[in-house]
Amino acid sequence: MARITHFEIPANEPEKLTAFYETVFGWKFSKWGPEDYWLAATGENEPGINGAIMRRKHPEQPLVNSLTVISLDEAVAAVLAAGGSMAVPKMAVPGVGWLAYCKDPEGTIFGMMQNDPAAK
Repeated sequence: MARITHFEIPANEPEKLTAFYETVFGWKFSKWGPEDYWLAATGENEPGINGAIMRRKHPEQPLVNSLTVISLDEAVAAVLAAGGSMAVPKMAVPGVGWLAYCKDPEGTIFGMMQNDPAAK
């Protein structure tokens, strides 16, 4: 079983959108890595997940939920065997693990992350 553990909100102007979510919901942001990527801390001691706001790469880029899996290769194989497809192939996320984006049979994009135990 896998649970949603991270979301990504694409934005044309990430700095302005982080200010919006800070003002409306009290989220806290910190810039991560060399790209336009801001990690979002959405709360403490209550149900929910954290996520990020990232610079939009194309006009139709959707909000994406990502799940943590034990084996990314096995999870991708299961997606493909069940009628899903690849959206973005497996890539390394330095200091974190490996990530791939897939589509379910109706075309909804989701991410899957395998943590790197050496990165902890």
